[in-house]
Amino acid sequence: GVSRQTVQRLVSVAINQRLIKVRMEHPIARCMELGEAIKARFGLDGCDVVPTDPSVPKRFRGVALAGAAELELVLRKSEPQIVSMGTGRVLRALIEELPQMSCPQHRIVSRLGNVMSNGSATPFNIVVRLADKAGAPHWPMSLPVLADTAEERELLHSIGPIKATLELCAKADVSFMGIGQMNETAPALMDGVLTDQEVVAVRDNGGVGEINSFVYNSHGQLLIGSLNARVVSAPLPSTETGRVIGIGTGLAKIEAIMGALRGRLISEFITDEATAQAVLEA
Repeated sequence: GVSRQTVQRLVSVAINQRLIKVRMEHPIARCMELGEAIKARFGLDGCDVVPTDPSVPKRFRGVALAGAAELELVLRKSEPQIVSMGTGRVLRALIEELPQMSCPQHRIVSRLGNVMSNGSATPFNIVVRLADKAGAPHWPMSLPVLADTAEERELLHSIGPIKATLELCAKADVSFMGIGQMNETAPALMDGVLTDQEVVAVRDNGGVGEINSFVYNSHGQLLIGSLNARVVSAPLPSTETGRVIGIGTGLAKIEAIMGALRGRLISEFITDEATAQAVLEA
């Protein structure tokens, strides 16, 4: 027989006077705590942690769903947005979770080349698929992932349509990028972008991870050398001028994730519970 308003007032008073505590006992509560801890430790603007399925810990559908929800919020905006995209397995899965939309006011742009050294298309380029899902115009980057030389890279970047794509990347409102490890399980190695010898050389030089094929060390500093000088990707986006959302999951990526976080190569992070726990224990 007590009104809703009275209950709300009494509960508010009781909480303020520390007479009662409200605690949520649910797996998502732990994820929220982990996300807040990572956000505070690394000075991020946001960190979204999803539960890890203990029966299939290597699956990343939950992370893909979280990333898709974030991207959908961007695409639902009425004001025009420039959305730049990296590549990778999780990002491809993310795109598949998006609903069909009509967003002609936005521009979708690729941050890196989609052609392998043998001329074939990379399997995880997702800009065309995203543009189709979002109903938005897109700017692909029909270039190799790596140039043969630094001079060739500069020449490729001087081509008119590529310059226009790079300019859009520089003005991106939000960027979604995968975080890749640099070890024997490196996506760049598995996909044939790098050879075993190149990965070993990168590791010997202190490389722990890569974003858009740019290799960095444990402090998030880009390595100086011939490999990064040959990367045809647009320069990594600044976290000072736009949202840079990094997505990474799996214990094999801990070194790479830590480097990206320490160097503030990303401003927001999406991952799963097991990975988040490992990051905080690293």
